[in-house]
Amino acid sequence: MFLLRQDGYAAGNKIGGPCPMSLPLSAEDLAFKAEIRCFVEENLPDDVRARVLENQTEHKPDYTRWMKVLAAKGWSAPHWPKEYGGAGLSAWRRHLFEEEMARHPVPVAVPFGITMVGPVIYTFGTDEQKQRFLPPTVNFDIWWCQGYSERGSGSDLASLRTRAERDGDDYIINGTKVWTSYAQYADWIFCLVRTKFEGKPQEGISFLLIDMASPGIEVQPIISIDGQHHLNMVHFSDVRVPVANRIGEENQGWTYAKFLLQYERFTIAEVAENQARLNRVRETARQEGLDRNDSFMRAVSEAEVELQALAGTNLRYLAAEAQGKPVGAEASALKIRGSELRQRLTELAIAAGGSYLGPLAGYGREMGTNWEEVLPAHLRGAADDYFFSRAATIYGGTNEIQRNVIAKATLGL
Repeated sequence: MFLLRQDGYAAGNKIGGPCPMSLPLSAEDLAFKAEIRCFVEENLPDDVRARVLENQTEHKPDYTRWMKVLAAKGWSAPHWPKEYGGAGLSAWRRHLFEEEMARHPVPVAVPFGITMVGPVIYTFGTDEQKQRFLPPTVNFDIWWCQGYSERGSGSDLASLRTRAERDGDDYIINGTKVWTSYAQYADWIFCLVRTKFEGKPQEGISFLLIDMASPGIEVQPIISIDGQHHLNMVHFSDVRVPVANRIGEENQGWTYAKFLLQYERFTIAEVAENQARLNRVRETARQEGLDRNDSFMRAVSEAEVELQALAGTNLRYLAAEAQGKPVGAEASALKIRGSELRQRLTELAIAAGGSYLGPLAGYGREMGTNWEEVLPAHLRGAADDYFFSRAATIYGGTNEIQRNVIAKATLGL
């Protein structure tokens, strides 16, 4: 049975509001969390803190700047083995680290390098690839993006059509990737390409690392419903990629993609991030006088109970991972509940903000409105988070697909 409690110190944190649940912690755990808290308070640049609180971050500069601060401490890749530049934290300590970070106004984590491609490289890559890519990735001298989805090949990823044809020591790449987050900033893209068209679709895919400065690559912006430029289409026209940039064996990329997707879905649960969203909803309710509205606070409490259940489930999976048990369909379950809860919390934030928030997603700021004067600080970012969160049940594999994964893995359907 999980004994859930409040961490009293967090009530005065810079985000505001009470802090959600955690397991009873040992003295060593409490000291570790205190170390993180003190480090953030002493080292997070004031201008970055202010922009995060007002949802005005300059995405790549602010994030990279903060991650380099963490890298100097050895915390930019908390779950990586120490031999590759990580902190080598256990699954439990990693949970504590992420939970504590989410309580502070730090730039939102971008998963593509540290969480996604980095573990693929140090697990399946050659020694040369590890030496070439891991140090600049952990130090954020390389910004990565992910080239998976295509038109008609999103959740059904195995149907992808981007072609890689062998030409001596190179592949020639032709095709288009879509929904490529932050490709406009990226130095490299890790990409699934088709190297064989016969047989089962999963058997003809390879995993390539591609320099975004290569001739023949064009990045086309996609402006999302929050009015901001997160997404892109990436077009490949006769792009040459050295065979040496392939991870593992040719036509075996599906194996590496499944390895990556399990951990992507594991992080999409966003337990720590949802805890921070819940704090902000409670703070908004207090500021707007809704903390005396029984109907609204009942809805907040119901969301909190579901978040406690999600956190407890996440901890069980972390314990299993620490014992060497692989992450399987459990990742899909976490993804479903976490993404749905994220949407619920952003809906509560919108309800709390009321008519303030309607026109004030990214469009309003780009049009030059006086939103800083009109919108109270505790409401800034709520509309953007609401609109962007509509995609949470889609990216990483739609929740409908995740239910199919669970049915197949656990029920044999």
